[in-house]
Amino acid sequence: MAVESSTKKTRQGGLMDTVKVVIHALILAMIVRVFLYQPFNIPSGSMKETLLIGDYLFVSKFSYGYSKYSMPLSPNLFSGRIWSAEPQRGDVAVFKLPTDNSTDYIKRVIGLPGDEIQMRQGVVYINGNPVPKKRIDDHVATDYYGNRVRIPRYEETLPNGVKFAVLDRNPNGTFDNTNVYRVPEGHYFMMGDNRDNSTDSRVLSQVGYVPLENFVGRAEIVFFSATERWSLLKFWTWPGAIRWPRFFSSID
Repeated sequence: MAVESSTKKTRQGGLMDTVKVVIHALILAMIVRVFLYQPFNIPSGSMKETLLIGDYLFVSKFSYGYSKYSMPLSPNLFSGRIWSAEPQRGDVAVFKLPTDNSTDYIKRVIGLPGDEIQMRQGVVYINGNPVPKKRIDDHVATDYYGNRVRIPRYEETLPNGVKFAVLDRNPNGTFDNTNVYRVPEGHYFMMGDNRDNSTDSRVLSQVGYVPLENFVGRAEIVFFSATERWSLLKFWTWPGAIRWPRFFSSID
């Protein structure tokens, strides 16, 4: 009887140790997710070629400080930001959509508070000055059916020296010629790098100007990437569908 009792206590002790490890791991994961880094995946092509559909990335939560939108479910515990830091022009950032405060969007910071932004024939104007836009090699992609697609690609250089590539198939598309947008204080003007396929601050009724409070964090690194043909359960799709060169690439 004594031996059986001892064995039972050992098993119970082992089970409790396992439960404690799991609880501690969950607490640690929650702390990392809320205060340090949160994973996101890219479901659309609005940020091509900087970010592709099927990219998985880490977003730093501490880059801009913390608001209620830094927390899961966005509890209304406080307003504004704690340890606030301002987004910089050219940052790729995740934010809560201002029109519903629940949907996550990812775009590039183009306009700062007080700026005047306008599009003219596909060229961005900031405070009346055109952003240099230089034609570079085409973006070449393979569609779902294996066809190669070429899209005109340009390098833009923002006033602070940040350079990045944008895709612009049609320089006279729907939002390539706009009125002047005047960014309110405490707000930011966000645009996708895929200019003909991005619903962003140019569409005031759907996105508009993004309040500082709505920022979730800055996109830092792609840790995994795969095409739409990839399936976790179908290992035979891995070699051709996983984009190995994008693993652990920084986001500029």
